Amino acid sequence: MALAAMHHAMLSYAPISDKTWQAIQGICRLRHLRKGELWLTAGELPDRFAFVYRGLMRIYVQDNEGREYNKMFFAEGNFPGSMTALLESRPSAFALQALEDTSLLEINFAGFRQLLKEHHDLALFQVHYLETNWLKAKDSREVALVQQDAASRYARFITEYGHLTDRLPQYLIASHLGITPTQLSRIRKTQKNQPM
Repeated sequence: MALAAMHHAMLSYAPISDKTWQAIQGICRLRHLRKGELWLTAGELPDRFAFVYRGLMRIYVQDNEGREYNKMFFAEGNFPGSMTALLESRPSAFALQALEDTSLLEINFAGFRQLLKEHHDLALFQVHYLETNWLKAKDSREVALVQQDAASRYARFITEYGHLTDRLPQYLIASHLGITPTQLSRIRKTQKNQPM
């Protein structure tokens, strides 16, 4: 079931041949995480990324004072990983954690890179996925953090992650927005009291 879900997700970006799909299955393994369990720790040299079959994860960084900053959330159908660390073969600055009991497919990164060289259709998938989920989304989030006020960032969060608001604790949403939970509570109260 997890492999079928990943296949469906990949096909939404680009066609994948049966031959390529058979090869991909050989570099995947199913893993289950309990809520709160770390899948990758900061400082760890990663060798894999993943596909979320069921559950919810976050990628975050912690500063010297212990404050956490959530970079991104990954629900079903997403591919979490510390991609810069993987590409540069260096320890991850980020940690990845299960926010719910989570089932995922771990994908061996070295194996995936080799398949990219051998299968043009997989390379096209990679290009489309990265353009949509990393480049465009990253630019958009960076601009929002600099140019938008907190209320606008929250409205944007609802547009992008509205389907996750009931699954995420408010303090994690606040961290993602770069504000305190108290500020988020005020924004939510103000928006709730505004006439439609």
